[in-house]
Amino acid sequence: MQQAIDNKQAPPNIARYPNAITRCILLIAHCPFPYLCLMKILMVCLGNICRSPLAEGILQKKAVEAGLDWVIESAGTNSFHTGQPPHHLSQKIARKNGVDISGQIARKFSADDFSKYDRIYAMAGDVMDDIRSIARKKFDEMKVDLFLNELYPGENRDVPDPWYGDEDGYIDVFEIIDRACDAVILNHRTEKQKA
Repeated sequence: MQQAIDNKQAPPNIARYPNAITRCILLIAHCPFPYLCLMKILMVCLGNICRSPLAEGILQKKAVEAGLDWVIESAGTNSFHTGQPPHHLSQKIARKNGVDISGQIARKFSADDFSKYDRIYAMAGDVMDDIRSIARKKFDEMKVDLFLNELYPGENRDVPDPWYGDEDGYIDVFEIIDRACDAVILNHRTEKQKA
């Protein structure tokens, strides 16, 4: 095992790469133990029952279909729904689109998530503020971004919270998240080609 490590090219200084996907690719490419080098992504919203469960389920399905060895999970910045399954309308819309999120259970985001995940996506600006407040000194701006910046770079758009609306709102949110998940994978492939 030691020889495998010694023969592996030393990784570059990844801090100079602003894009988290690029940094993950570089780390994976230089990892002496590929089975330990999965990309781990965390989707975060407020309660972890509407938006982030959809983002987790949709991206996990797309990653598998794309042959990507990714682990996608989700959390919420508050604990109001900890231990609960996703909202019934999130489950319904997901199911209609071939995505099963029924097995997910809501949990609260913690500062330690910064050490467990390669990339953390906040569904909205208020969620980003909560993440920063919860993480304090562990907050790492190189790992976290607003989710829709993958689709609309630098525009800092929010995924709307469908909690207060009807089923149409959940349909709209599914479509927004679905497009953003496509962008995550496309951006990953583009960065991988550059690396």
